[in-house]
Amino acid sequence: MRRAIYPGTFDPITNGHLDIIERSTRVFDEVIIALLMNIEKKPMFSIQERVEMIQQVNRWKHVKVDTFQGLLVHYAVSQKAQVIVRGIRAVSDYEYELQMALMNRRLEPSLETVFMMSAEEYSHLSSSLIKEVFVLGGSITGLVPQVVEERMRSKLGR
Repeated sequence: MRRAIYPGTFDPITNGHLDIIERSTRVFDEVIIALLMNIEKKPMFSIQERVEMIQQVNRWKHVKVDTFQGLLVHYAVSQKAQVIVRGIRAVSDYEYELQMALMNRRLEPSLETVFMMSAEEYSHLSSSLIKEVFVLGGSITGLVPQVVEERMRSKLGR
């Protein structure tokens, strides 16, 4: 079985993330969406809220949602994953992701990192940009799943 980990904070999950998940399901037998529990970040949504939103939009049989702390490579080994999936939107993403992939390979040579280019219509999206646009009153319709937009409205009392 080819098992992949798609790690991130997903605060919130965007249609760009869903595109990477969809395409990953065509390549791997199982995909684990792994939410990093990072207490140093100030997320809009709690880890439980993010897990719930992802579960609500998960339409794939072989995709599961989980959380982890610590090093991604340790989590991946514990899940018997062979691959880490990372989305790349721009050249600037590649530089950071390359450093991470090389460090992960050094820490755990049995793990491979697969980079997937974002679909063109999502190449400008990031969770941070979505939050900024939303907080400032801009429309995020079509950029995040409807359930996420509704949760964001509820969170900000809109």
